[in-house]
Order: sequence, then structure tokens, then C-alpha cells
Amino acid sequence: MIPNGYLMFEDENFIESSVAKLNALRKSGQFCDVRLQVCGHEMLAHRAVLACCSPYLFEIFNSDSDSHGISHVKFDDLNPDAVEVLLTYAYTAQLKADKELVKDVYSAAKKLKMERVKQVCGDYLLSKMDVQSCISYRNFGSSMGDSRLLNQIDGYIQEHLLQISEQEEFLKLPRLKLEVVLEDNVGLPSNGKLYTKVINWVQRSIWEHGDSLEDLMEEVQTLYYSADHKLLDGNLLDGQAEVYGSDDDHIQFVQKKPPRENDHKQISSSSSGSLSPSATVQSPKHEWKIIASEKTSSNTYLCLAVLDGVLCVIFLHGRNSPQSSPTNTPRLLKSLSFELQPNDVIEKPMSPMQYARSGLGTAELNGKLIAAGGYNREECLRTVECYDPQKDAWTFIAPMRTPRARFQMAVLMVFDHLYLYVVGGSNGHSDDLSCGEMYEPEIDDWTPVPELRTNRCNAGVCALNGKLYIVGGSDPYGQKGLKNCDVFDPLTKSWTSCAPLNVRRHQSAVCELGGYLYIIGGAESWNCLSSVERYNPENDTWTLIAPMNMARRGAGVAVHDGKLFVGGGFDGSHAVSCVEMYDPAKNEWKMMGNMTTPRSNAGITTVANTIYAVGGFDGNEFLNTIEVYNPETNEWSPYTKIYKF
Repeated sequence: MIPNGYLMFEDENFIESSVAKLNALRKSGQFCDVRLQVCGHEMLAHRAVLACCSPYLFEIFNSDSDSHGISHVKFDDLNPDAVEVLLTYAYTAQLKADKELVKDVYSAAKKLKMERVKQVCGDYLLSKMDVQSCISYRNFGSSMGDSRLLNQIDGYIQEHLLQISEQEEFLKLPRLKLEVVLEDNVGLPSNGKLYTKVINWVQRSIWEHGDSLEDLMEEVQTLYYSADHKLLDGNLLDGQAEVYGSDDDHIQFVQKKPPRENDHKQISSSSSGSLSPSATVQSPKHEWKIIASEKTSSNTYLCLAVLDGVLCVIFLHGRNSPQSSPTNTPRLLKSLSFELQPNDVIEKPMSPMQYARSGLGTAELNGKLIAAGGYNREECLRTVECYDPQKDAWTFIAPMRTPRARFQMAVLMVFDHLYLYVVGGSNGHSDDLSCGEMYEPEIDDWTPVPELRTNRCNAGVCALNGKLYIVGGSDPYGQKGLKNCDVFDPLTKSWTSCAPLNVRRHQSAVCELGGYLYIIGGAESWNCLSSVERYNPENDTWTLIAPMNMARRGAGVAVHDGKLFVGGGFDGSHAVSCVEMYDPAKNEWKMMGNMTTPRSNAGITTVANTIYAVGGFDGNEFLNTIEVYNPETNEWSPYTKIYKF
């Protein structure tokens, strides 16, 4: 075919033929200009081909001073068979590996920064995972530092902990056995709170008392749970005595031992029950994490956790305080055997999002929690996840058209239909965004909405009286806050200006309550604000009301029982977990129970009359976790209850 006088011809077999010839040239060593030394095995290849598929090798070749000679690259920590699989993939786009080789292929792909291969290998491992293999798979995922893989595995463990606890790999894990003596008329706290206290106790024992984790696991540790909800060492049962040893029937009290100094023993590699590298994976970050837990009877708990980077099991049993003097050696209940008992109600960590994200948009839509966009260390996101509280499960809905972070999201009802709106924000590369889009649940798709008149990032967005408001935000250079307030009418599809704020602010929390619009905290330039303003749409005025107790930017806000709950944020030096509540009838703020995790630029929203906090940044890591607020106990928890019938 020769349109417009130009010859055009497409050879459909050319690429396939060329690829096959290139691979044949590699295998015969012809025209090869790179020599890979992999654990004593020599492999020849073409520099240009490898540079196209491996960013790691591209960097090496790009910095090679002798670009015309043969490059030599040496690997002493990779499986030669796995590298051969990757070479074949580089030349043919076909990945073929025996199932026993997949982990080694993954490791080699990680070294060579071949992300697509890593993902495919990870997905394959997940497809083959069962209750027998999940512990070894988790150890592998931890050694690779693959948070995506670990999140999937941890979710599986949460669902199958009791079955997993019967498997050989689980039984080989090191274990911490705790006997908790309860003060009269005091019960153990909820599952989530309990293990938070346990981790705090282990950390104190290691960091303050000089114990090693292996020391703590050598014998049953007896603790004391006081009426003021503190988990303490057993020595507080009696002035100078502490619970030291125990067997199935007795606890013995001995003279209190002085704290050991600098007695940090190295982790050994002896028996299968010790803290051996074969049973656990040491994390360079010394991770502390509850993976899964079960309340196995009224006062007995089972937990799989990472303590100081070590994967281990925690068995915990609570019992009433001994009535006799400690010197009389009170008897222990036989349930100290820590055997699992069936129970109707268990608690497990709430399922995390697939993607860690900060600066995200959240909203309630049809009884579900929507988490959209945001950013992590790598990029701004388009993905949108939907959380069903009834199923404790996340699913994906259609992604936004534009990668977007540092924005807020609102729900508007238009002609009896609910729609999600997002406007402004940043895509992480160019200037702040002026574009917006609308999600239609009926067709599971996003469509553009009229652009803002100026680019706006870190602005507050809220629905009020059937219209969409965008308030404050940062200037195009991100150096100072704005006073601007604009409103969008979905019927006329137009933006108009409202009265400006009294104070310049960006990264503020914004919401509607009682027919008013509230903008809370934020920052004027980078100085955090505690001030709060309220907008009255009847007379188009902003009024300063009672300030918060703490200045913060990047906080989240939700409405519950006619009051505002503001949580998390950044106070100018670090991410915070504190929460305060505003009562509009009294025009005052009150400090409430803290979240379990510091969260800056997280999403906080109310779904089905329940407040959730999701994502954010804790000062070290981007988060994919979720937690929920219980107004009856004034406590936050990352756990959900499951009822078994």
C-alpha cells in the first residue's frame, strides 16, 4: 500500500525472527560484548540487550570507561540457572522457570532491578501458597523487602492462622509464652490493645532492662495487668519478689534480680526452636509488627508477630490474681499449656490496602470507604481502592484519569445519584493541577469536570448544600497558603468565587457539619496552625471559632454524632497520632484517645456511622493500614471482630 506517495510495509514476522536470531547469537557467543561471571559460571551476552531490560546493568555499562571492549560483571550471590532464565527472558520476552527455581529467579531479578519479573514471580509464589508453605514464603518476602508480597501473605495468614498454627514450619518458630496475672475485677483488654501493650513490654525489657529476645523466650514470663491498664513485670506482685520460674502447676517467687546491663546476646542458630536464621529473618529496620492473632478462649490468645525483626509466636494466658501470699507459691491453672480452644469471637488485623499511600482522598460512597490516589516514595497514584467494612476486604474500582496526590475528595448528589468528585492536587512531576474528575458508580468510570481557574494543591474540598467547595491550598510554588475559596455548581457546571478565608492556609482539614463549612488547622507557610474557621453560606462569611489544642497540618477530619473528630497530621517536627473532638454547641475542643499509629496526610472519614483512619505517613514509612474508632471506649484499634457460628 502506498498512500501519499510513501512506501509503507510492516513485516509481522520480523521482530520474532530477529529475537530468535539474537538469542542464537548469544548462545553461540557471536558479537557478544559482555561477560557475566555468576558463581564460577561464565555467560556471554550483548550489552545493548541487557541494558534495555536491566536498569542495574544499564548503570554499570553506562559508567564503564572501556565502552568499546568487553564488559565484565561478577555476581557471587546469584544462582546461575536463575540468571540464565533472565537472559532468555531478556532476548525472547519468555519467562520459563521450574517451580523450585522461582525464588532464585526472583532474587536475581531484584538484584538486576527487573521489576516486572519480580512481580510475576511474586504472583506465582502467591498462587502456590498454602497453610504449609506460607511461613517460609513470608520469610522469603521479608528477606527480599517486598512489602507488596508481604501484605498479601500477611492477609492470608490472618485468614488461616489456626490452620497454619498446626503446621511444621509454624511449630519451629521461636515462641514467647506469657502468663498475665489480673488484678481483681480487671479483664484483659481487646486483642489489638493487648498486643500493643505486649510489644511495649518486650521493647522495655530489651532496651531498658538489658534482656535479649532469646532470654525472654527461655521460660514462661509472668506479667501483671493492673487496674490502671498497665502491663507490668511480675516483680510488682510483691515488693522485692518477682515471678521467675514456672511449670505446669506452680509459679515460684524469688528475690528480685538486679537489671542486667549490656547483656544483649547474639541470636544463635542451634535447635529448630531457637532464633535461628532458618526459622526467622532478621530485618535491618528491626521491625515490630502484629501479623495475625486469635482469641482462642476467654483468656487465652495466640499471635504471630515480628519482634525486633524476628518472626515468632506469642502465646498469652490471663488468670486471676493469687489470693494467698506470694511466698506460699500460688497454683497455676492447667490452661498454661497454651493449647488452642475453640471460640465464637476472634479479632484479626483489618485488611490493609494493596498500595501504601499518603496525601490520598477518602470518602464514603454507598456504605463503602473509597481511598483514591496519593503518593508513596516512588510516584503519585491513579489507583482507587474500595473497602467493604462488612467483608473486611479491599477491591479496586476504576482508576482516576490523572495521577493525583495532596488533594481531597467529596461526594455530591446530583439528580438523585451520588458521584465522587476530585479536583486539584499534584501529579508529582509538573505544576499543581487545575483539572478535576467525577466518578460514576453505575458505569465504574471517571469523567472530566470543568477545570479550576487556578492550579490548586493541598486544598480542602467539601460538599455543602449540593455544591462542591474548594478552600485554601498552596500557591504554584508551594511556599505559602491561599485564602481563595471557590464553589462548583454541578447543574451549571461552573466555578464561582466565595468570600476569602481570614487566614492563609494549606494542608487543612475541611468538612461540613450542621449546614456550615469548617476549615481546620493547616499551615500558613510552613508554620502549623491551630486556628479554625467556619463558613456560613447564607451570608458568605468566614468566622474564626475556638482553636484546636494542637497546631497541625495534614490532619484528617470526620463527623460523628454531631461533632468533629480531627486526627493525626504533622506538628512541625513529627507525625502525630493524637485526636481531638469539637463540640459546636459548646464551641470547644477536647483531646480524645490517640490513634494506634502516627498518621500524617492520612484519610479520615466516617462510614456507616463509624470513623476510619487509613494510609498516611508515620514519619518513617508510607502506610497501607487502617484503624477504627470506638466511641464507647474512646479507643482506636487496627482490629476487626469476626463472629464464628
